[in-house]
Amino acid sequence: MNYATSIANRLELNVRQVEKTIELLESGATVPFIARYRKEVTGSLNEVQIAAIRDLLIRLKELDKRREAILSSIEEQGKLTESLREKIDRAESMTELEDLYLPYRPKRRTRATIAIERGYEPIANAIEHGQWQAWDDEDLQGARDIIAERISDDATARQRVRNVFMRKAMLSSTLARGVDVDDEQVGKFESWIDWHEPIAKAPSHRVLALFRGEEAGVLKVHVRPDSDDDGIAALSGRWNITDRRCLEQIEMATADSYKRLVGPSIENEFRKQLKEHADREAIRVFAENLRQLLLAAPMGQKRTLAIDPGFRTGCKVVCLDAQGQLLHNETIYPFTSVREERAAIAKLEALVEAFRIEAIAIGNGTAGRETEEVVQRCHFKNKVIAISVSEAGASVYSASEVARREFPDYDVTVRGAVSIGRRLMDPLSELVKIDPKSIGVGQYQHDVDQKMLAESLADTVVSCVNSVGVELNTASRELLSYVSGIGPSLADKIVQHRNKNGAFASRQALHDVKGMGDKAFEQCAGFLRVRESDNPLDHSAVHPERYALVGRMAASVGTDVESLMHDKEMRARIKLDDFVSDDCGMPTLQDIMRELEKPGLDPRARFEVFEFDKNVTRFEDVREGMILPGIVTNITAFGAFVDIGVHQDGLIHVSQMANRRVNTPSEVVHLHQHLKVKVLEVDSRRHRISLTLKGIE
Repeated sequence: MNYATSIANRLELNVRQVEKTIELLESGATVPFIARYRKEVTGSLNEVQIAAIRDLLIRLKELDKRREAILSSIEEQGKLTESLREKIDRAESMTELEDLYLPYRPKRRTRATIAIERGYEPIANAIEHGQWQAWDDEDLQGARDIIAERISDDATARQRVRNVFMRKAMLSSTLARGVDVDDEQVGKFESWIDWHEPIAKAPSHRVLALFRGEEAGVLKVHVRPDSDDDGIAALSGRWNITDRRCLEQIEMATADSYKRLVGPSIENEFRKQLKEHADREAIRVFAENLRQLLLAAPMGQKRTLAIDPGFRTGCKVVCLDAQGQLLHNETIYPFTSVREERAAIAKLEALVEAFRIEAIAIGNGTAGRETEEVVQRCHFKNKVIAISVSEAGASVYSASEVARREFPDYDVTVRGAVSIGRRLMDPLSELVKIDPKSIGVGQYQHDVDQKMLAESLADTVVSCVNSVGVELNTASRELLSYVSGIGPSLADKIVQHRNKNGAFASRQALHDVKGMGDKAFEQCAGFLRVRESDNPLDHSAVHPERYALVGRMAASVGTDVESLMHDKEMRARIKLDDFVSDDCGMPTLQDIMRELEKPGLDPRARFEVFEFDKNVTRFEDVREGMILPGIVTNITAFGAFVDIGVHQDGLIHVSQMANRRVNTPSEVVHLHQHLKVKVLEVDSRRHRISLTLKGIE
C-alpha cells in the first residue's frame, strides 16, 4: 500500500507533505519538533495534522500486517485464488478484510459444522440448486443450518445488512432482567430506562452512560433496527430457483441466519463502533480540558503559603520560597474551638511576616471556603493575595513515588499542601507529576478505552510542555521527561548530571550528559531554556541549528545578536528574503524574528485573582435567581461544571450557554474561566444546582 497517498486522500493533504512527514517520523523526529522546526519540509503542518498522519500510518501498517496474516492462512489451506487475493489486496478496512476471511477462518464446532459431519451438506447443495427430494425434518434442519452459515459467511450479504443498520439501527435500553426497581443502583440510571433513539443522533455522553448502566447490570442495551424484516430482506434474493419447497427452506434458513448469526454479529460491530466513537469524543473533551488546565495562567515565582484544609484533622500549612522549595510546615486547628481559631489566625499572620509571604494558596476541597473565611479575618502587614486552588489529583501526587522521592521525610499531608502551593505558582510544572487521568477534568474517563486515553493525554501533555518551554536548570525530571526527544531515562540522567556538576551554563553543555546523542539534542534543544547562559539565544525558542544564521542576520545590519534582540529598529532593517535557503524558508525566518522580539515568551494567559461571593459559602445559601461569580472546573459534551464556592459544582447545560444554538460547550467557555452565572434551579433532594449564562449583563 502507498501509505502517503492513502493518508493524503483521507486527511485531504498534499501527498508530498505527507511523504516528508512520514520520513521525519520514521527517522525518530517528534510531533512538536516537526511542527516547530521543520515547517519548510512539511509545508507548515500543525501538531494536530502531524499527529493524525502518525496515527493513521500506524493503523494502515496494522491493516497490512493483518492482510499478510490472512493471505498466509488462506494459502496454507490451499484455497487462495487470484480473484480472492485481489479482493484482499484492495480491502481498505479491517471490517472488509475480516468479511473476506470469514469463510476461511478456522471455526469452532457450530451447528453447520456438525451438520456437515453428519452428511447433510449434499442436501443443502441440492436445496440451493432447487432440486427438491423427500427429506425428513432432521435432514432439512441440518441443511438449513449449513445454508444459514453460508449466508452469514458471505461478505456481500453482510454488507447489505450493515447498510440496513446504518439507515435504521436504534440505540435502546431497558431494565435488565431480574433487576429490582428499588435497587439503589437503578436510581443512577433511571433516566435511561426504556430509552430509544437513532444511533446517528445519540451523543457520546449518552452512549457511555447507557453502556455504563449495562456494565453495572442495571440496563440491557441494544443497537439494532426495531424490526428484523429489513435485515432478513437484505439477505434474501440470492438464489435463482423456482421450486417453492426449496425456496421455503431457504427463507427459513435466511431468517435463522439473520436472527442467530448475521444480526447479532453486525449488532456487535455497531456496538463496538458506537463505543469507539463515544470513546474518541469523550477522550477529545478530556484532552482539551487537560490542555486548558495545564496551560492555565501561572502566578509566577512568589513566596507562597499553602493550606490543605481540614475540619477535624486540622489544616496543614506549608511555606514555600519563590522557587517552590519547602521552608516550613505545621498544622493549625481553626475549626475546633474559638480559642484555636484565634491561635490559627495569629499563627498565619506570624508565618506570613516571617517568610515574607506574597500569596496564599487554599485547597478547594473539604473546609476550603471556611478556611478562606479564616484567612480573610487575618490582618497582614503587607498586601497578600489569597487564591482558591483546585485540589484535583493532589492526594494522588502526595502518595506517589514522585512525591516520596521529593519529600522522603514528610508525610502525605505535607506533600499535598506543597502540591497545592506549587500548582498556583506554575500549574504545568506541578501537574505533569500526576497521572493525567487522576486530575479529574474528564467525562467517563474510567469507561473509555484506557490505551487510547493514555496515548491521547500523553500527547496533550507533551504538546503543552513543549509549547511553553522548559527551564533546564530548575525543571523536575517529570517535566523534563515530556520534552521532545528526552523521555524518563534521559531526564533522569540530566537531573543527575545537574546535581553532580551544578547548573548547565548553556544548551551546548547538554552534550556532556551521558546518553545525550546528536539526535536527542536536535529534538530537545529548542524547547529548553538556559537563562544563565551567556548566549542570549539560549533564552529563546530559536534552535541551536539556526544560531549561525541569526549571527549573519545581525551582521547584515552591523550589530551583534544581543543588541539585535533589544533593538526593534535594527530588526526592522533585516531583509528576510536575503536569508531564504533550501533548508530555511520564510516560515522559519518569521519564527526567528518573533523570538528575537520576545525571547522565550510564555504563551499562557496572564494570572488574575478570583474571589467567590463572600455571602454564599454553603449549598443552603444558594437561591434561584442569584447571580454569582464562578470558575469553570470541567467541560463535558453536554455542558460545563462551575465552582461557585459551595462544595457542589453547578451545571450550565449546553442549552443554557447562549441565546443561540451551541454545538459544543467549548465554543462558549474554557477551563478555569472566571465568569458570572445565574442560578436557574436548586434541587435539594438530588443536591444539584442548575446554572445559566442567559440573562446576565
